[in-house]
Amino acid sequence: MVAHHVSEQALTDQARSWIADDPDPATAQELRTLLAAAERSAPEGDDLPSRVERMDVLEARRDLADRFDGTLQFGTAGLRGALGAGPNRMNRAVVIRAAAGLARYLQDTVGSTGAGTGTGARTGTVPRVVVGHDARHNSAAFARDTAAVMVAAGVEALLLPGPLPTPVLAFAVRHLDADAGVMVTASHNPARDNGYKVYLGGRAATGSGQGVQIVPPADAEIAARIAAVPSVASVPRADAGWTVLPTTVVDEYVAGVTALATPGGPRDLRIVLTSLHGVGGRLAERILRGAGFTDLHVVAEQADPDPDFPTVSFPNPEEPGALDLALGLAQTVRADLVIANDPDADRCAVAVRDPRARTHHGPDTAAAEGWRPLHGDEVGALLGAYLADRHRGSTTGAGTAAPATLASSIVSSRLLGRIAQAHGMRHAATLTGFKWIARTDGLVYGYEEALGYCVDPGRVRDKDGLSAALLVAELAAGLHGAGRTLLGALDDLAREHGLHLTDQLSARFTDLAQIGATMARLRQSPPSTLGGSPVTEVVDLADGVDGLPPTDGLRLLAADDTRVVVRPSGTEPKVKCYLEVVVPVSSTADDAAVGAARDAARQRLGAVRADLRAALGLDGA
Repeated sequence: MVAHHVSEQALTDQARSWIADDPDPATAQELRTLLAAAERSAPEGDDLPSRVERMDVLEARRDLADRFDGTLQFGTAGLRGALGAGPNRMNRAVVIRAAAGLARYLQDTVGSTGAGTGTGARTGTVPRVVVGHDARHNSAAFARDTAAVMVAAGVEALLLPGPLPTPVLAFAVRHLDADAGVMVTASHNPARDNGYKVYLGGRAATGSGQGVQIVPPADAEIAARIAAVPSVASVPRADAGWTVLPTTVVDEYVAGVTALATPGGPRDLRIVLTSLHGVGGRLAERILRGAGFTDLHVVAEQADPDPDFPTVSFPNPEEPGALDLALGLAQTVRADLVIANDPDADRCAVAVRDPRARTHHGPDTAAAEGWRPLHGDEVGALLGAYLADRHRGSTTGAGTAAPATLASSIVSSRLLGRIAQAHGMRHAATLTGFKWIARTDGLVYGYEEALGYCVDPGRVRDKDGLSAALLVAELAAGLHGAGRTLLGALDDLAREHGLHLTDQLSARFTDLAQIGATMARLRQSPPSTLGGSPVTEVVDLADGVDGLPPTDGLRLLAADDTRVVVRPSGTEPKVKCYLEVVVPVSSTADDAAVGAARDAARQRLGAVRADLRAALGLDGA
């Protein structure tokens, strides 16, 4: 019953050792209770436990085995997992070990170097770390533990003043010239999860990598130092000595974001705003109002931080149903635009009323009236074109000598590349995740289709849902003032660059071994056609193509320019397929012709989905 054939006695010994070393009485007791359930024997006088008791014992043993089946590792989103006791869960013991490993890494790499380079540059050899946290369960405790470990290790620890969005932490790393940043958050994951993002800056990173989340080899080097921690009891923790930053650091972030708006521009726009029970709501409203958007309607049920996320089953604005309350309010107040942030406000979702999506039947709901979320690639292209216009004539990116560059991940739409070319800019396609996008030399804008947008890389070298929200509002207000809409702007991009339509297909697995098996099967027998068009190119991304580091993935290109990228998720037990079709559109096409092109693209996309479902073995699922 035990993972990797670990004996029950060995598993019991591991659990008892963890309990003895656990600094948190709550998780220690949780593990004692689970261990007792796993060890339960038959009642006296019975030869065997009852069937229900046997099931309970087996379930307890499976749970116990999973908790000790390895340790949480830094991945696409850093350290992230379910809250609970054991090395394969998020808890104070895991966090203290992670903080100790990071502190050792900083002492080894920057503890004896010179002064920093940012706006908070200082002299001396003591490493500096900024620590932030959201409002999830245990986030504040994990942040305090991190600060306590850092101080005891001789690292200067600066703690953000209360629960705040991830972009504020990313800003503070650069603004305060910190050598590292830690953000305790699980972003858009379910309520049961928490996480630990690590950034490097100051003297620990160079060039465009300053203030960006960790990548190889730093992640492995930090992980090795974490693994070398003999016990939590061996890690010194200070009772005081860290600095709680004043709220001026938040004010400086807000001022920088607000300054992105063009003064005196149109502001006549009715906006519905939701933070999905996260920590970005107050700042989003403050930024929008500060920029002149006063016709705001906040979804009251989701306005306050709540780690249980009571109104949504999954606090990810991409998930079905997550925006229902916001769309309902938009229908009620006759809004022009819906803006939603995920719980740590590094993502931004946008919804609009699309007359072409009206059903003309059924109840008078937001969906029936055509309210729909824009795809991340749609918002990515709109912001890309808007910022490319702003930077027209620029030859270099912020603070660098590199050519002005628009960047997107290899799974995002190719439309941004065509926008960059039309504006005389460079385009960079990176591996998935902002730890790659944000370190692009010369970056003036970067995005990925999962609702992440970096519109101000000079200040925040990460995705930022608050600054993105402001620029989306400004773009929409300018169009509204001219009698136009975001949808019309998308049609214009189709006329100029061809209609790019994207979608995603995911296969979820309970047996993680099936993820590798599925990728192996696709490599051996990839689809020969995509939506009826012959596949002309199959590229294994594990070979490190186009100058990118090797990654587990497969890229297929068809004769009609259809593209599919298949890769395992970095945060969920899924294999994801990113689909894109391109339909040529005349530069003089009227609205009806563009609409017909969209219909044709949807049909082709549906056929591609069917091919990928068959390739993944989902048709019988």
